[in-house]
Amino acid sequence: MSTALHTAGVRPDAESYRELFLSGVPLLDVRAPVEFARGAFPTAVNLPLMDDREREQVGLRYKEQGQQAAIALGTRLVSGAIKQQRVEAWAAFARAHPEGYLYCFRGGLRSQITQQWLREEAGIAYPRVIGGYKAMRTYLAEVIRVSALTPGHLVLGGLTGSGKTEVLHAVDNGVDLEGHANHRGSGFGKRVTPQPSQIDFEHRLAIDLLRKQAQGWNTVVLEDESRLIGANALPLELQQTIRNAPLVWLEAGLDERIERILDDYVVGLRAEFAAAHGDAGDALFAQRLQDSLTAISRKLGGERYARLMSLMRGALSRQLDHGECDGHRAWIRALLEEYYDPMYARHMAEKSARMVFRGDRPAVTEYLCERARQSLGQ
Repeated sequence: MSTALHTAGVRPDAESYRELFLSGVPLLDVRAPVEFARGAFPTAVNLPLMDDREREQVGLRYKEQGQQAAIALGTRLVSGAIKQQRVEAWAAFARAHPEGYLYCFRGGLRSQITQQWLREEAGIAYPRVIGGYKAMRTYLAEVIRVSALTPGHLVLGGLTGSGKTEVLHAVDNGVDLEGHANHRGSGFGKRVTPQPSQIDFEHRLAIDLLRKQAQGWNTVVLEDESRLIGANALPLELQQTIRNAPLVWLEAGLDERIERILDDYVVGLRAEFAAAHGDAGDALFAQRLQDSLTAISRKLGGERYARLMSLMRGALSRQLDHGECDGHRAWIRALLEEYYDPMYARHMAEKSARMVFRGDRPAVTEYLCERARQSLGQ
């Protein structure tokens, strides 16, 4: 199939990674699916030049016989109907996203072949990202490193259930690390949908920081997180920032925290499972809650674990059978008073010297907003 080339408004290949990520343009990723699964970018769609099996064969040929032999094999493997299907998929993406760009791993042969076939077979001149995925990822890693080393960040702490995420969302320069990790950050923090890969988590975080910088926020507010948020690890420089930056402490009463945890971890989680799994959602929700308690059973100790599990199962039975959630407050209260709060108290002594402000939600929100205005020179 040969089509006249559309040359009007042809855009050059991109090499400003900052503009790519700030604009959020659609990206056509032509790497193999296995590469895409390890890490990609939020606006990327994977339409590979070669599938995993083909990539493996071409890679072996390259090692054994060199580049030309590898190219010849790839041309044979991706030909005929297979080639036509892939070109048609790329062309559909390009027509749907005329503002987008394509890329491969290093911005080299695979993306150039994709460009060539789009021109020859579909008459579409579509720009690629110079340097490809590797250069874009390196750029985003540097965004995190430089941002973490910038002085002036604040860390927001507070007991479990105090509403730190809500405060972060109310502050223009707040960065929701747990949101990027798709995890609430505690032993009960796993969501219905899976966490991103480690690389994807870092990409989401870096793009958020980059956009904050573009809005004038060189200093941000971060939640007082440990090294891990579920399975996602914070970059080392960011861990160091959280350990050393001035601390703002959010205070909330026990009853308020219990209600927030009940709403988020019980009522909200059940609704998430129902939306994702329909009639099977309740059983999956109940199992998730019990699995979360079991995951910290060794830290709780045998007697306490058995007591809290009994309270939880009774509460789940009443909730699922009669729609009553009151029973959950008992195990939530016990878990806070006997486990989470003492754990926080053990670490407070080492953090107290860094504390610059403490107060309830309105006071902390106003303090953080005022500090943000000061950082902009307002």
